[in-house]
Amino acid sequence: MILYHGSNTEIENIDLSKSKPNKDFGKAFYLSEEIQQAEEMAAFTVDRFGGTPIITSFKFDETLLDDRQLQVKTFEGYSREWAKFIFSNRDTDSEVNIHNYDIVYGPIANDRVGRQMFNLREGYIDIEEFMRRLHYMKGITFQYAFCTEFAISKLKKL
Repeated sequence: MILYHGSNTEIENIDLSKSKPNKDFGKAFYLSEEIQQAEEMAAFTVDRFGGTPIITSFKFDETLLDDRQLQVKTFEGYSREWAKFIFSNRDTDSEVNIHNYDIVYGPIANDRVGRQMFNLREGYIDIEEFMRRLHYMKGITFQYAFCTEFAISKLKKL
């Protein structure tokens, strides 16, 4: 399969140390099967930091998702488990991931996660409402988070 990463810079070598913590699935290199999603992320990055939108493409052997050499966590859709996982990854002070997965695959949360986390933490909403409010506004879109150097070694830049 071909996976896409949208940014304001060409990705020559993936450097996990440049990845930010407290994202949906933790500190990772994020990719999408949908080029449109990568284009939207590139535009968002350019709006925040300047530069030019750039899409970098990678080849990944999807049979590795079922291979026991990689620890893979899959969320097939919105679920309570998915919402709790996102909350846990975003609600930590640690620079280190709270999980041991090489790759995490699942839906993207909407852009207003921070406000919803506050609402859940303060008891204004329950986990079911938190999950509903995290649904991506443009419809369900999935992402891959490559969380370890081992997982990243399985990507081949095109």
